Amino acid sequence: MGDLVQELTATNFVFRRSPETGQWLTGMMWHARLEGWLPACGHVEVGETPAQAAERETLEELGCRIRLLAAPSLPLPDGFPHQLGPAAWWVVDMRARADNHTPDHHRHQDHVFVSEWIEDTQEPETRVAWLSELEIAELPDLAEDSRLQAKVLFGHVRDLLGQDA
Repeated sequence: MGDLVQELTATNFVFRRSPETGQWLTGMMWHARLEGWLPACGHVEVGETPAQAAERETLEELGCRIRLLAAPSLPLPDGFPHQLGPAAWWVVDMRARADNHTPDHHRHQDHVFVSEWIEDTQEPETRVAWLSELEIAELPDLAEDSRLQAKVLFGHVRDLLGQDA
């Protein structure tokens, strides 16, 4: 890791049921600078938690309100005096190219969240596609790390929120 600048980022895989088929879909946005499809994602801003950043980025990029799903974890001990906050499903350390936050190569500590779509509330800032598990597997221009994560998460979402219709 060395002397590279470290930045906190948040990614959110949003799932919703298809109104036509009842199958689970996940939302992807077109990232113009990277020229590819990604889940909602971005930098954690000053004064934000990674979970708040995931919610904000989702609203901006997919145009929807969501409910974060609890990540698999151990329960807090009885009598523990603090409240459990929304936890990331994964925290991933990854190399990042220069971007509008940092002009040189750096590292992202990416907090990956999973959520359920509640409702569309505004026009998204990006092009959006709601895709099935099969479409994700075959989607060109999708970052391979996102493809691998989505593949695992489709099974967990079905377990948490119900099987496909």
